[in-house]
Amino acid sequence: MKHLQRICRWFIFSLVLSAAGALPGAEPPLERWIYGAQNLWVNENLDRLETNLTRAAKAGYTHVLISDSKFGKLADMDRRYFANIERVKALAQRLHLEVVPALFPIGYSNDILWHDPNLAEALPVVDAPFIVEHGELRPLPPDTPLLAHGDFADLSKWSWKDPAVKADAGAALIENPAGANARIVQKLKLQPFHQYHVAVRVKTRQFAGTPEVKVLAGDQLLNYNPLGTKPTQDWTEHHVVFNSLSNTAANIYFGAWGAQGGSLWFDDARMEDAGLMNVVRREGAPLTVRGEDGRVLVEGRDFDTIKDPRMGNQPWPGAYEVWHAPPVIHTGLPDGTRLRLSYYHAVTVYDGQAMICPSEPHTMELLRDQARRMHAAWNAKGYFMSHDEIRVLNWCAACQRRGLDAGKLLAENVRDCARILREVNPGGRIYVWSDMFDPNHNAHANYYLVRGSLAGSWEGLDPEIIVVPWYFEKRRESLAWFAGRGHQQVIAGYYDHAPEQVRDWLEAAKAVKGVRGVMYTTWEQKYQDLERFSEVITANSPGSER
Repeated sequence: MKHLQRICRWFIFSLVLSAAGALPGAEPPLERWIYGAQNLWVNENLDRLETNLTRAAKAGYTHVLISDSKFGKLADMDRRYFANIERVKALAQRLHLEVVPALFPIGYSNDILWHDPNLAEALPVVDAPFIVEHGELRPLPPDTPLLAHGDFADLSKWSWKDPAVKADAGAALIENPAGANARIVQKLKLQPFHQYHVAVRVKTRQFAGTPEVKVLAGDQLLNYNPLGTKPTQDWTEHHVVFNSLSNTAANIYFGAWGAQGGSLWFDDARMEDAGLMNVVRREGAPLTVRGEDGRVLVEGRDFDTIKDPRMGNQPWPGAYEVWHAPPVIHTGLPDGTRLRLSYYHAVTVYDGQAMICPSEPHTMELLRDQARRMHAAWNAKGYFMSHDEIRVLNWCAACQRRGLDAGKLLAENVRDCARILREVNPGGRIYVWSDMFDPNHNAHANYYLVRGSLAGSWEGLDPEIIVVPWYFEKRRESLAWFAGRGHQQVIAGYYDHAPEQVRDWLEAAKAVKGVRGVMYTTWEQKYQDLERFSEVITANSPGSER
């Protein structure tokens, strides 16, 4: 009888262990993560977060990745903000969720640039011609227009156009393109490493597409900021700013790609030197002013201090305008004096994304300070490094003087960041997004406005760092790449698609070892599929019945 009882107890114990994935040789159950991006300063956001985390806990989730732009400026937060952090921690403890806070915004760096907008990674301007007029430094106008026929009065004088573009009362009109590309193009002659400004008036009427101005030098796109037009708007001036980099020629496109319907007009396009707009001033971004004879002039003596008061603080610190009028710089030099200016300017990608310079000592000081403040506030078991979509890199003097390719530059930065986390949180787990360390994703040459190749960036990740892959199209290659380097992984799925899509991730994960979890990752605050996502994971995890 006692023997039978022992057998029964062992059988029941085995069932419990099996359900928990704890039998010898059995795969542990997958961690289930939820991504929560919230402004914790707003009390109402915590109410929504509590609702979502309560649902997540009931659905079997185990971890929550917390991100907040305020994490980059904790020194400026009030008591109420830290009380809200305590509320989140208490909630997570009650729900048995592990909080993993995000920090180190390398790529989307606006939050940490709050402290010093001049730390933005900057592109060089070399020997831009200026002239003194009425006691001010002004860009020297070119002998011939940089952009010809910008009045669109005679479209035949442009280099070429798509059939969907036609003339309409002295403007270029695109009407009901029905999915066809509709563009008018002009070849430009450029000076290398100059910053240019393009202005154009745009009118739309129920336009089902995205009006764009693109500057393309060979296969290299030089600008990435949207015009910001509306589907229906009266004539409005829009702006494009780009750096020519090493190019002496490019094509400029006005039009739309794949638009479906409606009407779009372009008129009154002009192009000029952007001047000292968004000029960056720091040790690693030097400024030099020379006379025509090569003599170096002295700032503060030969001309006033050069500073753009709108750089990096509109509408708040760490935010950069695509265009504004360049600053007025006064000088006592005689009118007509010609000068050559070399300097660096900030640049943004898409909706205002700015990258911080990883080579300035002050950058690492800010990151170290952030890690200490974050750990004091959260005391978490692990932290998530936010290296992601680094689209501008390795141009300023601080970066170039190191003599490293972009990949090695990034490798050193992420290695230093991991070292900081281990100093403030010994033995804690470290996570990082995959894309900038994956040759199947962004770790390669010709990536946005990165100088050089990002290959080799992965050398900065030691095997103890847990990688979070998110490139669905190359999921098999990405999972195999990081598994081959000895990393554990947490799959970032969903991305506001059908929750069933995670099956494809889990199917790809069968071929590798070390996949420890899956994350419900939403950028659009779509949490309606939270439970279904977990159900799909349960149905497709090792040991489940299919």
